[in-house]
Amino acid sequence: MHEPTETLTIGVLAEAAGVNVETIRFYQRKGLMQEPDRPPGGIRRYGDSALARVRFIKSAQKLGFSLDEVADLLRLEDGSHCTEAREQAERKLADVRARLADLHRIEGVLQGLVNRCCAASGQVKCPLIATLQMP
Repeated sequence: MHEPTETLTIGVLAEAAGVNVETIRFYQRKGLMQEPDRPPGGIRRYGDSALARVRFIKSAQKLGFSLDEVADLLRLEDGSHCTEAREQAERKLADVRARLADLHRIEGVLQGLVNRCCAASGQVKCPLIATLQMP
């Protein structure tokens, strides 16, 4: 069986993952990724597993997971902790649903203010501004 080779420089890794080099370094400082050893007189090289890890992190972030939550998921990545991963996803789903409810409420309030603004022709005081100035 052939061993994976570590051939990617940090710049090539970042480009392949669709991030910048500082993102890779940030992930390393946060403990989300290991920094490979630097060979004497050489530069650090990354392999396919590092690319997969960056893609995992970015995918989780797109789903709304914070970097701390991503770190928790990465600790569960061996596949034997499916229940814990599901519970974390359920918590995230509940959080997303709560934020959606807040956004729908905000949408309704703003729509009402816009409607009041449209109906307030000729009045000097804008209903939107007046509402926002209320304590």
